[in-house]
Amino acid sequence: MELGNVIAIAGAALATILAGIGSALGVAKGGQAAAGVVSEDPAQFAKVLILQLLPGTQGIYGLLVTFIALSQIGVLGGAATTLTTMQGWAFFAACMPIAIVGLVSAIHQGKTSVASIGVVAKKPDQFGKAMLFPAMVETYAILALLISILAVTNILK
Repeated sequence: MELGNVIAIAGAALATILAGIGSALGVAKGGQAAAGVVSEDPAQFAKVLILQLLPGTQGIYGLLVTFIALSQIGVLGGAATTLTTMQGWAFFAACMPIAIVGLVSAIHQGKTSVASIGVVAKKPDQFGKAMLFPAMVETYAILALLISILAVTNILK
């Protein structure tokens, strides 16, 4: 296997690994808070579950970029492309927005979800407003996802 392919696959793997780590940490934080609320008021289960799950999207975004990158270089079926070292680094760099932003935003979205779960615990009727706080953090993960997709899909053109 050529060095360019190894570098590209490493970047694709990091998109899933780092965004996945961030999501796992964010969802875990939210889950701890959600469990506390449900132990006091089981009727709030659905609301706090939604808030807990929000940081999980970054891991999905990282996985999506990984699939796109691997399919671009032919690892997921089709003819494998032999990449130059520079092309490999281009794929690596293209995967980094969602890898890094996914990691950081999922952790912070988890913290914001915890705060929003606290709002729901005290005022269940404020769920809609509470949902907006972690959703704002999601915006930056979506921007990173778009940049990674645009970059990955245009390297070999």
